[in-house]
Amino acid sequence: MNKYEQRQAQRRERLEDAADKARAESNTVYRRARQMADVIPFGQPILVGHHSEGRDRRYRARIHSTFGKSFALQEKADRLAQKAASVGTGGISSDDPDAVVKLQKQLDDAKAGHERMKKVNRVIRDRAGDEDAQIDGLLALGWLTNDQARDLVMPDFCGRVGFPSYALQNSNANIRRIEQRIRELQKAREATDVEIEADGYTYREDVEDNRACFIFPGKPDEATRQLLKRYGFRWSPSREGKPWVRQLTGNARYAAQCVREALDRQAGNLDA
Repeated sequence: MNKYEQRQAQRRERLEDAADKARAESNTVYRRARQMADVIPFGQPILVGHHSEGRDRRYRARIHSTFGKSFALQEKADRLAQKAASVGTGGISSDDPDAVVKLQKQLDDAKAGHERMKKVNRVIRDRAGDEDAQIDGLLALGWLTNDQARDLVMPDFCGRVGFPSYALQNSNANIRRIEQRIRELQKAREATDVEIEADGYTYREDVEDNRACFIFPGKPDEATRQLLKRYGFRWSPSREGKPWVRQLTGNARYAAQCVREALDRQAGNLDA
């Protein structure tokens, strides 16, 4: 397990722990609401006009509010559990140091799938007019079931058999997309770290962490925080130096340049 996968596992564990905590708190609050409700005899109405009416209404309102808090905590637990389950399911992240290797495996699988589609279409085309021969030819390829072979030789609503042209075009587009992403990641991995000391901040490009970072000696003022947020930077208290970061991309470098120019103008190091 590499560092990125460890961070993902830690994040999943934190979310699961938070979900368990919220669920336990929900159960505690629910039991308290039930105990409060049990004080009122079953079917006991509010005695309108009685001296106890106001106190009774307020007590019943607290019961309702306590149940509501319990249900809200249960919903929070469900949301956290869903977030925990989704960690690591969003595809291959550029933050993963093994991203190129994983993408290469994805690319190999995509190319193999594309070749299988072409072979299927070739068999169907070479044996056009003989459905049994087409099915036999498809089964001879060795990776299709009998039902799959029959579905492929069955004309669709447009009369097409096999894999339609749009499926092959989409497959090719996916292959090109993966190849482009591999090239971009390889180029990014060849970059070197950058560190620039300026008046009131430090700017870094951390290639291993895949982050562009602004580090300040203390908490930046409101205007600086809004500037950073406007250009996509977010505070990361878990990282050393508690920097403001965003994923290191070409857009991030441009955004960082804009932020640096604005900060330098504020410091009087650039002409307005």
